[in-house]
Amino acid sequence: MTKLTCFATIWTLGILLLLSCNQQPTGKSTAEANSEVATLLDRHPALRNGVEWDKVQNAYGTARAAVQQNPDDAKSWLLLAEVFMQEARVTGEHPYYYPAALKAVEKVLEKPFSEGNPKDQDLKFQALSLKAGVEMSLHQFDKAFQTAQEAVAINPYNAAIYGVLTDACVELGHYDEAVDFADKMVGIRPDLRSYSRVSYLREIYGDLPGAIEAMKLAVSAGYPGSEQAAWAKLNLGHLYEKTGDFDKARETFESILNERPDYPFAIAALGNLALQQNDYQTAEKLLNRAIEIAPEVGFYENLARLYKQTGRMEEFDKTFETIIAMMNEDAEAGHVMDLEMAKVYLELKEDPKLALQYARKEYELRPQNKDVNAVMAQIFQKAGQPEEAAKYAAAAVVSNRSKG
Repeated sequence: MTKLTCFATIWTLGILLLLSCNQQPTGKSTAEANSEVATLLDRHPALRNGVEWDKVQNAYGTARAAVQQNPDDAKSWLLLAEVFMQEARVTGEHPYYYPAALKAVEKVLEKPFSEGNPKDQDLKFQALSLKAGVEMSLHQFDKAFQTAQEAVAINPYNAAIYGVLTDACVELGHYDEAVDFADKMVGIRPDLRSYSRVSYLREIYGDLPGAIEAMKLAVSAGYPGSEQAAWAKLNLGHLYEKTGDFDKARETFESILNERPDYPFAIAALGNLALQQNDYQTAEKLLNRAIEIAPEVGFYENLARLYKQTGRMEEFDKTFETIIAMMNEDAEAGHVMDLEMAKVYLELKEDPKLALQYARKEYELRPQNKDVNAVMAQIFQKAGQPEEAAKYAAAAVVSNRSKG
């Protein structure tokens, strides 16, 4: 999952309980509603984080009971969608939870809304906002942008929806528009989510010190120990890593584990630092620990790099097969994985021909995105076509802009 698609799935669990619902029953049976609610998967013990898991189970149980009693209880369907999105982030079970979240949101959007009823319109806005977040997480960026535009037409004063528009514009390569949307987001509500977007945009425009400054603000705005604060601090550590300050990066990743023990992304980040410093024994131990907790494909990718670098090709091949199987599972669940496929075939398998097949699909969808162009450039360089590579490399550079 990309950095911005993760930002797009940060929702405040339970906020929809404040909403009213004026939907009219359609007579659908309790049994039918029960069959349509996805089961909440058990968290790995290391991911339960004290009473957090109890709260999630209670929220899920309450919402599920509500839709069983009244299948047209819209706010409970939306709460279920929020639970599923949050669980996808925490557990890494993306192929299971993203379709479940989308299905729950669609249960609300399939009903008519009264144009003159403010409560109905607010409910529609919340549903569209959640749908746009799910679409971002599935890398359906153009759909997410269109859905978010529909939502902002209802409520142009909500900060979170401008976050989705920011993310979608970045992924589509519309960087100046992304800056404008981020400015609106910060102006409405300067918080962890908005500061995180500002940080990433500054990083895109080459301002790493400014990106670090903004991400520090995001961390400060978060609740220590929460998943959202841990994610912000994780990205702060990655920024230090990009500047070459491995000591500060390590300190940041370790501080996450002090606040949220067994957070798998921090464990994997420490493993990646060890890998970069050729401490293969430590790297392997940490990466396997992260994989044990959460099935995140990025963890497997770093483990495959380790096996390749150390000449353990039998283990590399098995791990690569696992990576492809996981990506195919994501794709079957509606997750657009072509860029990720291109990257692993290029770097891990060193197969520019197959990588290009995937990269072209992604390029057709978002030809202005800098990361897509960078991968295209790397592919053609690897294939011995430097002139073609130079064309894409030039498109991968985002020119400086004073805003952001």
